Amino acid sequence: MPSTSIPAAPLGGHSLLVLVITAGALLVLAMLLGRLAARFGLPAVCGELCAGLILGPSLLGHTVPRFYHWLFPPQAEQVHLLDGVAQFGVLLLVGLTGVDIDLKLVRRRGRVALWVAGFGLVLPLVMGLAAGRLAPSSLLGHGGDRTSFALFAGVAMCVSALPVIAKTLDDMGLLHRDFGQLTVAAGVADDVAGWLLLSVVSALAATGGAHRFPWQAMLWLVVIVLGAVLIARTLAPRVLRRAGRGSTPGPVVATVVAVFLGCAAATQAAGLEASFGAFVGGLVVGTAAEADLRWLAPLRTVVASVLAPLFFATAALRVDLGVLRDPVILGAALVAVAIAAVGKFAGAYLGGMTAKLDRWESLALGAGMNARGVIQLIVASVGLRIGVLNTDSYTIVVLVAVTTSLMAPPILRLAQGRIGGTPAEEERRVRLAAMR
Repeated sequence: MPSTSIPAAPLGGHSLLVLVITAGALLVLAMLLGRLAARFGLPAVCGELCAGLILGPSLLGHTVPRFYHWLFPPQAEQVHLLDGVAQFGVLLLVGLTGVDIDLKLVRRRGRVALWVAGFGLVLPLVMGLAAGRLAPSSLLGHGGDRTSFALFAGVAMCVSALPVIAKTLDDMGLLHRDFGQLTVAAGVADDVAGWLLLSVVSALAATGGAHRFPWQAMLWLVVIVLGAVLIARTLAPRVLRRAGRGSTPGPVVATVVAVFLGCAAATQAAGLEASFGAFVGGLVVGTAAEADLRWLAPLRTVVASVLAPLFFATAALRVDLGVLRDPVILGAALVAVAIAAVGKFAGAYLGGMTAKLDRWESLALGAGMNARGVIQLIVASVGLRIGVLNTDSYTIVVLVAVTTSLMAPPILRLAQGRIGGTPAEEERRVRLAAMR
């Protein structure tokens, strides 16, 4: 019987050529600028974002528009090809972030970490919600739903980026310090809460903001989290142990990627964000204590060196710094940076003081927790994709992510010299040095 389906046309040669050239150009420039940023003591993500700013409408589009439109054709199909590669990379990046989360650390330093994370979430969340309600209408997405916009603004202001926090502390040689460990522990709690908030808010936006609460999506959220807990305790260790029986890391890498993508598909199908599912998948893999996670080194290398820089550069392609010539948008950007920094600093500082830490330790915690980096970029990408943000508001959120990530190192340097050391810190320093 002849098939009644119409076969899809293969990818055209020119489309493939443009994809290969654009991805290659973004990757090479992101790698070079990321290394340059690291040389100056800045997070590599700042340089990787600059690659997208240089090749995007902010610079190349304004100076050589004809070449820019050849390199990045405006056809939706071509844009989706590059987006597909970037989204695959971000799912693996988020999954590995979940793997690296040490829930035992949160339990050990639970009281202080929860005070810091709690204050550091609630204060900027409230400030972001208020700012979203008062923001100019020109910043709203195509749906024009102010409630959804305010919710996304609140989430964007309150999240922290655990990968950027941990990398900054490690690069500065502060990861062994007590306040460094506390910052990571609070960042873990902040990260988990941030992904939950993103899933809830994106589901609310998809169903019309506060006018229709997504009960079905929330029920699925509970089912998925409970299922992940059960799988992490029973099935995951067996599967990963069997995959690791060989002499090569290939089966373990493939199994872990399949877990990330499977969990991402489950949450996306439930009306939640795929990135939250990948994060849950990472927690499942990370809590499978019997698995030798050193097998994941090749995957970490590819994600950190290729897929993550490509995602960050692609995320910045949609940023047009030319919009800051508008006084309204420039004013909104300055207000957003102030709300993000003051809210997170003040929240973490109050949390530290409530937990009986001294003011310099509390200040160091605020500086570390203020780095938004990766997570805020993902929040911005989600908001743009579902139409809650437009190009102007997306540009503002990305600027907040970069600015807050740049603030952390100098303030940490200022605080660390005023915080006394402990014998436990020296033992921790020796142990960490032996693991490198």
